[in-house]
Formats: sequence, C-alpha cells, structure tokens
Amino acid sequence: MVGNNTPVFFIKDPMKFQHFIRSQKRRADNNLRDHDMQWDFWTLSPESAHQVTWLMGDRGIPRTWRHMNGYSSHTYMWVNAAGERFWVKYHFKTDQGVEFFTQDEADQLASADTDYHTRDLFESIAQGDHPSWTLFVQLMPFDEAEAYRFNPFDLTKVWPHADYPLTEVGRLTLDRNPTDHHTEIEQAAFEPNNLVPGIGASPDRMLLGRMFAYADAHRYRIGANYKQIPVNASKSPVHSYSKDGAMRVTNVSDPVYAPNSKGGPRADVEQYGTPAGWAAQGDMVRAGYVSHAEDDDWGQARTMVREVLDDDARTRLVDNIVGHLLNGVSEPVLVRAFEYWRNVDEDLGKQVEAGVHAKQDEKDPKAEKQANPARESMQRKA
Repeated sequence: MVGNNTPVFFIKDPMKFQHFIRSQKRRADNNLRDHDMQWDFWTLSPESAHQVTWLMGDRGIPRTWRHMNGYSSHTYMWVNAAGERFWVKYHFKTDQGVEFFTQDEADQLASADTDYHTRDLFESIAQGDHPSWTLFVQLMPFDEAEAYRFNPFDLTKVWPHADYPLTEVGRLTLDRNPTDHHTEIEQAAFEPNNLVPGIGASPDRMLLGRMFAYADAHRYRIGANYKQIPVNASKSPVHSYSKDGAMRVTNVSDPVYAPNSKGGPRADVEQYGTPAGWAAQGDMVRAGYVSHAEDDDWGQARTMVREVLDDDARTRLVDNIVGHLLNGVSEPVLVRAFEYWRNVDEDLGKQVEAGVHAKQDEKDPKAEKQANPARESMQRKA
C-alpha cells in the first residue's frame, strides 16, 4: 500500500512516471533542484492539478508523521466469502489529529533540525506515546464502476464520501522502534503485488505498473532472494518453486517444476478461492477504460479550492504557490503556470499571477511592466 499523506497522485499513466520523477530530481549540470523543471512538467500535465493543490496546500507539510493521514490512493479489489467483488480504497485517519507546518515554519525547521520528523516519531514511540491510525475503507460494488460519473480507477481523483462513505475497519498502532535501521528499515521491501487471498488489483494503470516495477527494483536493490531477509520473510511457511539465485538461504527439494506428480505445492483454491481478478477489454495500459461524464483533469482540484478550503487556507495556498513560482521558474513556464491555476479556478489563478508580479516589483521596482510577457498575459485576460 502506498500510505502517502495525500489520497491522489500527480499522474495516472505509468508511462509518465519516470519523466515525472526526472522533473523533480536534481539537474544533470549543477546537481541542484530546479523549480522550472517541476512547473514545466506540471503545466504540461493537467491531470497533476489535484495533487499539486494538495502539495501546495496546508497538508503538503505535515507537522509530524504522527499528525498526518495515510491513504492507499490506488483502488484495490475485495472479494468476500460468497465470491462477491467490490472496489475498495483505504484511509488511515490519524488519531492524533491532522496538524501542519506553514511554509515559513518549515523553512525555519529545515535549517534547525533536518532529522526532525524521524526524531519525533522515534522519541514518541520510545516514551510510550504510541501513535495510532483508525483504518476506514470506501467500498464500491463491482458493477457500479463502469457507469460511475468519472473513472473510479483514476489515481488523480478521489471518491466523494457522499457517494461512498467511510466504513471503520480497525486500528494501526506503532508500538516499537527498530533496533537496527538498516536491517529493519532500509532492507524492507514493500510492493503492491504482495496480496493476500481476498484482495486483488484494480484496472488502475498506475497500480498495474507498480506491481511490476517494485519487485524489479527490490531484486536490483537487495538481490534475487530479498524475500528471505528476516524483515521481508513470511511468518507462515512458503511453498513455491523458487530456487537458486544469489544469497539464497532457504533449502529446496525436488520437484521444483510444475505440473508434477510428486506431491509438489499447488494452489489451495478450495480454502482460499481463485485469485481476485477482472476481465480486461481493449488496451488497458494506454487507453481509457470507459468514458465517464466527469473525467475532468481540473474538476476535483477546483472543488477542493472552492468547497473544501476555507478563506485562510486559500490564502496560504496562494502564498505557497507564489513562493514556489518565484524560485527560478522561467518566463514561458510561468505564463503556463498562471493558466494552469486559472483552469483550476479563475480567481485563484488571478491571485497567483498578481502575487508573483507584486513580489517581482518589490525586487525590481524600476522594471518595465509592459516588457513582462506574463504581465501582458494577465492584462489581456483582464
């Protein structure tokens, strides 16, 4: 499970993932982060608007890891004992309450203690103040997905709680710290394809891509037998035909092939049922599944700005966006960024553009306003 502190992501096509990551990483020439690259990618990817609104908003910087929610983000499948199928989203709601840093607070903290979040979580657990999260799920009957008003497997969108309310399931509590960070944390190998009976994947294209990519990354990073490392090893006996490879420690015995007549391991479908799945039609990787009435890249970001955020939160959102855009974003990308936020909300876009120009004028009060293409754009819009 992802466990991100936001319920959505920047993109919905796994083919764009490596490009998104490259736009956020350091430059090849000077090894510095580059806001211009970030906004260049975002403004050319309208599906990113919902996640960028989360990122630039209050919850973009959690006060501690204990004071943030966690989400599956992806949609999964549940199959009950009667064989009925449902689509499901997971929500881990913090029992400590949601708290955040303002950008100014975060900037000060970054210079004072770069290990703040790790230290806070470790010391809280060590002192017996065990953080917990209540697990809720949203459940959608299998057949409702096709006719729903937008694509329910789109990673850039949330399911409104009015349509699919939260159902409480249980609680997650962190009650002990690692004793060796490398063996228990650095070597941990989480992967979304590690599913138990009754839980399956959905047609979420990003999830399908991650089901291949994470296992590949672990084999490269840790080794072919990474699942035999204690932190990743199953608590129950494993019966498979896997053998050999570097650093193998679990012995095998013949037969190591299937099918066989020697009593080798086989799936126990009578006890666990058949693997959870669905039938695919058409090109599942690059083509849309079904055309939905509200498949709008800007729609949920617009709703978040207009209906979810209050006036103070919208003000902080504008301030955060303006501060980010003033940090080395080039003029052509800046113009697109103003249009990007106008597409989310016309008033928000105007406030962002006005805020950027006001800050630019503070730095260079003698600058010729008419020589600024971005300002000319705003004047034409007005």
